[in-house]
Amino acid sequence: MGRILDRLFHYRALNHWRQYARQADLAPLSDLRRQRNRARQLRAHLDRLIHVAEGRLAMPQIGSSFFPKPHGTDWSWRPNLWRGPLTEPGISSAASKSMLGDQVQVFHDCAYSELTLRQLRNTREQDLAPFGLRMDVFKFDGSFLSLVIELPADAAEGLTRQHLMRVDTIIETEKTQEIFLRLNIKHGPNTEQMVRELPLGDTAAVVEFDLAYSRLNEKRIEKIWLDLIFESPDMNQVILRDLTFSRHHRAAI
Repeated sequence: MGRILDRLFHYRALNHWRQYARQADLAPLSDLRRQRNRARQLRAHLDRLIHVAEGRLAMPQIGSSFFPKPHGTDWSWRPNLWRGPLTEPGISSAASKSMLGDQVQVFHDCAYSELTLRQLRNTREQDLAPFGLRMDVFKFDGSFLSLVIELPADAAEGLTRQHLMRVDTIIETEKTQEIFLRLNIKHGPNTEQMVRELPLGDTAAVVEFDLAYSRLNEKRIEKIWLDLIFESPDMNQVILRDLTFSRHHRAAI
């Protein structure tokens, strides 16, 4: 019975607003003003409902941590920005050290920022991450631009020099963009840094950091973070569809 009444109320309201819309060209201005104010109030709720519904009903499902991992993986992670909706989904004229969520931070030395960051919903069939990150860069008068992703504490638990740290990316660019990944591991007073360049023109790319070539003090690891460094980023749009981390032991020789 409740569903029938709900359907009747819906059709009645729909016909009500359909009639107002048809008569808008001829309605007295006083009536039109009142109808417009009511329509705006209604639209705010409808827009909110549509936004939430599209986010929840679209695939992939929010919160998904699924992605392919190498055999022997003992730790894996997709940052929150690519897993679920942020409270503040975007930043315009982003200042250096601005945070997007609690794990992604932007650094640059522009005198005037024409940089915009915005979380977007992935809905393509091939997307595994529920969300992505779009970065729009207009005039860029600085010398560096980087996004910093801080890894959770459990990334350091049991980490040794026998591990390979792997980063999988899906990145789309409006024009060809040089992007470097720098893995930083703070151990005691020192910070080990390893740099790799993403292949130019490859949307999906994998980078591995072999810790056997580092001077890592395994017993004093305090913090791990990754820098995504963008060379000459002006007048470009970059969409990071997915960013995932995993680690596994290197093959015994």
